[in-house]
Amino acid sequence: MRKKGKKWFGLLIAIVFLCAFCVPVAAASKLPRLQVKGTQLVNSSRKKVQLRGISTHGLSWYPEYVNQSAFTFMKKNWKVNAVRLAMYTAEYNGYCTGDASNRRKLEACIDNGVKYATNAGMYVIIDWHILSDGNPQQNQKEALKFFKKMAKKYKNNTNVIYEICNEPNGGTSWSTIKKYAEKIVKGIRTYDKKAVILVGTPNWSQDVDQAALSPVSKKYRKNVMYTLHFYAATHKEWLRDKAQAALDKGLPLFVSEFSICDASGNGGLDKAEAKKWLTFLDKNNISYMAWSLSNKAESSAFIKSGCSNTGKWSSKNLTAAGKWITNWYKKK
Repeated sequence: MRKKGKKWFGLLIAIVFLCAFCVPVAAASKLPRLQVKGTQLVNSSRKKVQLRGISTHGLSWYPEYVNQSAFTFMKKNWKVNAVRLAMYTAEYNGYCTGDASNRRKLEACIDNGVKYATNAGMYVIIDWHILSDGNPQQNQKEALKFFKKMAKKYKNNTNVIYEICNEPNGGTSWSTIKKYAEKIVKGIRTYDKKAVILVGTPNWSQDVDQAALSPVSKKYRKNVMYTLHFYAATHKEWLRDKAQAALDKGLPLFVSEFSICDASGNGGLDKAEAKKWLTFLDKNNISYMAWSLSNKAESSAFIKSGCSNTGKWSSKNLTAAGKWITNWYKKK
């Protein structure tokens, strides 16, 4: 009996040892849930957190960059700790303009993106990327349904952030955006009580000073931040002054999109102004996401247009903007 007991004990030890190495990657890399305190993004220990990441381009147009190799490579080699999944709503094959099959493809791409980001140990932003539909109320019904679905699916994912309206534009007022935001936040909170939610601001997410004068109602304010977008060759000190004014009034900011070229996403790079911007954001512990993970033939793309690699990029595969931004990220 003693020998038999030893045999079974040894087998049990072997099983325990093997299981220790069989923990799913997603579980092993579970990140602390984030929250908003004052103007700051913090973790559960109230320690300040700054996300520095990269946004995909439109998921309908460049879905090949949403893959495990790319996300793991960016985390390890570029020190990126977040990725933004940009899902256009009204453009070609947008979520609200394509058919049911297209919507399923986009949702599958998001699901994969969340999985890959989780496996890589990164936070992930699900971005309702309005553009030509400049007033978010235009597709509010679809947005509410979409975000309820996402919140129900990802309520237990501690690394998921919801961005509910990318860049309101076309003269859409803050009061209009605010009404939309409160409805979407309420819908998300039906299922996900704690996730961070990003709210777009007027004039292509620039007029954060307007939002600071009248933030969303107090009952919807928990873990809500407001987005500021800039393109360094166009947006200079005057926009940083708006950001500072918003911070001074206690508005929590999140730069969910930026680049170092002009506002078209193309044109020459302004590295000097970009350095001023990122120094300002680092000083104030404001998170930022660079545009874009694609090989589109424009200045803001990270990957050269002639490069077909969708992961494990060398320096020679990167554009000038891609090199400059990744070098900045790697310093920290």
